Amino acid sequence: MIYRHHIAPPRAFSQFSHELIRHPRLSSDAVRLLTWQLSLPDGARESLSRTAERARIGACAFTRAKRQLKEEGFVHERRLQGPGGHWVTQQLVSNVPLSAAEAAKILARMPVHTPSADASPQVAPSPRIPAVGVPTPPPTDGHPRQDPGENTSHHPAEPERKPKSEPDPGPAPETPEPSEAARALVAALPHLSPDLRRIPRGMHDELARLVSRWLAAGHTPTTVRTHILRGLPDDGTPVHRPGGLLRYLLRDVPPAPAPVPGITPASEQPSPARPSSRLAALRECEGDHVQATLFRPAGDETRCPRCLTPPPLRAAAGTVVRAT
Repeated sequence: MIYRHHIAPPRAFSQFSHELIRHPRLSSDAVRLLTWQLSLPDGARESLSRTAERARIGACAFTRAKRQLKEEGFVHERRLQGPGGHWVTQQLVSNVPLSAAEAAKILARMPVHTPSADASPQVAPSPRIPAVGVPTPPPTDGHPRQDPGENTSHHPAEPERKPKSEPDPGPAPETPEPSEAARALVAALPHLSPDLRRIPRGMHDELARLVSRWLAAGHTPTTVRTHILRGLPDDGTPVHRPGGLLRYLLRDVPPAPAPVPGITPASEQPSPARPSSRLAALRECEGDHVQATLFRPAGDETRCPRCLTPPPLRAAAGTVVRAT
């Protein structure tokens, strides 16, 4: 339950209708702007923008509140030219909605406030200081002298000529096409991390050119992938523009690390030779042997025929069995 307790203020208060405070189509900023204006004393010339500034209403909120008040008929504006040619904007604020015709009648009875009193007065021109000497009339003795005594022509300066020895610069070099290795690396980036699944298809060529620069500088594809993974956020922040992030990570190419003497890079190490078809068909026995024993299985067996042969048969095959 809620309880209300009212204490009437002794002075400086205003009365507003409940319909104004509970208006369903006016925001809280609009109601605050209107009630603030209606609480000003008679003769106050404070504009709506100044009221919004004093009420700490932002620019966007003020624009929205003013539009709502004008749509509901609580605020009316008109622009007219007053005495002296000054253009002024009259604003009418009412505690009840007014139509355009009713507002025009009220504004017609209002005096037009001109900013003539606020304008800075014009400064009177200072007295002119006469020139030195006696004024002389212009010469009227015909044409000027043919020989003025000096060259007074003002021809435009000739542009500086380049020496003929300098060749003309050719067209700017075109960006090289990305290599196939770079294209394959960019195509596999969506599988590298879930944050890179939405790379725009239109950026694949640009990213491939950037990757080609890394590969041309001596970096391996593993180095490029490691650099990208280190640049992804590790605090769970979602990546909304993976293409832009990759462009930022691949923009600067650091120098490739110098090779360590005696260690062959993994990319240059020879791949292990594939076993021959004869050895590929063999299987290692899981029985008890001193050394690894290979056998050719006939089916799915995991032990060699020697391990599967019973002990009596081994003795018959020539193994000496002695009883103690």
